[in-house]
Amino acid sequence: MGWIERPPRFFRWLVPGGIFRITDDSSRAGGDAPVVYLTFDDGPIPEVTPWVLDTLDRYGIKATFFMVADNARRYPDLLEEVRRRGHRVGNHTFHHLQGARVTTRRYLRDVAEADRILHTPLFRPPHGWLRPRQARALRRRYRIVMYDLVTRDYCRSLDARRVLDNVRRYARPGAVIVFHDSLKSRDRLTEALPAAIEWLQAEGYGFGLL
Repeated sequence: MGWIERPPRFFRWLVPGGIFRITDDSSRAGGDAPVVYLTFDDGPIPEVTPWVLDTLDRYGIKATFFMVADNARRYPDLLEEVRRRGHRVGNHTFHHLQGARVTTRRYLRDVAEADRILHTPLFRPPHGWLRPRQARALRRRYRIVMYDLVTRDYCRSLDARRVLDNVRRYARPGAVIVFHDSLKSRDRLTEALPAAIEWLQAEGYGFGLL
């Protein structure tokens, strides 16, 4: 089992109260049908995000976009388009800061700066890392949404088939799944995302919204 693709238990303990997987009744659709939750990190950008939105529309799926607020500032029309199409927005900091590498004061200030643009109760830390003190402070204001399956679509050493294989191997009911609407992921995403959605649907999964 890959510790990146599916975070191990000890990693989950580092973010108490963080949402990695949703296993209550809300992870069921239509009675017994299992549900997964698609999320996208690091956008919005004009080269990728509109394609993701069109792809989700084609399959009738809603997702959550954890946005770097500096991108949302530069492309406000994309921020509004994501919302207009019925998706949700999450805070991914203003400058894509990794919490373990900066002071808590600077980190919280960056998150607050992002909130002035994004206005959302959802937060995901870039790279999945933040200090316990940062997590405690952020829990007072946000639902901290982590992940149960990282597709690794950003990884240049993988091809789209390997990204799809990660979905096939690690998807399970209630999983919060991470893709990226970023330039780094684009070459793999454009093939892997539709294939992953079709595989999940063939396996009987529905798609929930955080």
